[in-house]
Amino acid sequence: MKIYTKTGDKGLTSLIGGTRVPKSSLRIECYGTVDELNSYIGLVRDQPVNEARRTLLKEIQDRLFTVGASLASDPEKSKMKIPDLHAEDVELLEQEMDRMNETLPELRVFVLPGGHQSVSFAHLARCVCRRAERLVIHLNEDEFVAELVIMYLNRLSDYLFVLSRQMAHELNAEEVKWEPRM
Repeated sequence: MKIYTKTGDKGLTSLIGGTRVPKSSLRIECYGTVDELNSYIGLVRDQPVNEARRTLLKEIQDRLFTVGASLASDPEKSKMKIPDLHAEDVELLEQEMDRMNETLPELRVFVLPGGHQSVSFAHLARCVCRRAERLVIHLNEDEFVAELVIMYLNRLSDYLFVLSRQMAHELNAEEVKWEPRM
């Protein structure tokens, strides 16, 4: 099977369901950003500090493929069965955040991204997740987006923030506090 089809050479692509749309459409931007996020999660997963979290991070990547499939479907024409997110997917992220927060010092200030390269990768993933969330919310203003997609992205960005703090803690890296100039 050839990976190239040449069907996108004029700037159009197909959604699941067959609808042709410009590659610049908001729907394509949404699932392209989710794909970018998935790549960053892979980078975070591959950090030695996350050895014990590899299975969870792979599960998050699997859920992001589910999110991508949902966003890549034409809600009016697709008859293909695609995987669904479940409320338990959001709850898992919440449970993991609660578990990590039990061992982290209370956060009383804003922290700057950084302190260790691995922590910075988690912050990059968080930022891409927030962008994906903003794009999906924008798409939802005019087109159908499953409610759990928005909830999952929102909770995932929170999870990535707490994960960055947990990674910093485990790496004995400084959490760089933001000290606003007055």
